[in-house]
Amino acid sequence: MTPRKKYLKSKIILESSIIKSVGNIMKEESYELFKSADIETILELLERELKNRNESPFWRDKVVPFSAAILSVLIPLRDAGILFNPEGYPESELTPELFFRWSDFLSLKTLAFTIQRSNEAGILLRTRLDEELCKKYESIDLRVLGDYLSRYTVNLENESLDFPISNYNLHQGVSNVIKSLL
Repeated sequence: MTPRKKYLKSKIILESSIIKSVGNIMKEESYELFKSADIETILELLERELKNRNESPFWRDKVVPFSAAILSVLIPLRDAGILFNPEGYPESELTPELFFRWSDFLSLKTLAFTIQRSNEAGILLRTRLDEELCKKYESIDLRVLGDYLSRYTVNLENESLDFPISNYNLHQGVSNVIKSLL
């Protein structure tokens, strides 16, 4: 493991502990939305909160597309009953905490490659979900996530190639803005 990946992994662990703390104060509405709402409803909530809080245009331009990219994969996984966390363990429902776990840019890149390989194989791969459940996997459209990641110089052909650390840091900031909204 490269020093950069070790650094990013330690940041993920720290971020997870922060997310648990933030989860205690998140609005109940957010939990209900993540549990069952469609992507448009969740994105509308984020847009409304951005306007209500008069957030900087810099962040406003990033929050909704980033959230749409993440949710474009998590909502289909939720609806199929095959949600999992970045470590591959099953999750029973989509929560703001799980969303934030996947909002880590390195985790999101990994999710894109996991879904891409799963689409090719016709079975959910790289998870610790029950094998029979994984066989029920149906392809997920990766256009929204792929377009988003490619805008931030993520190589979608070779998973082992890194992206600029500045893009990782930018997305940590975007995630923090989203946390403040939910």
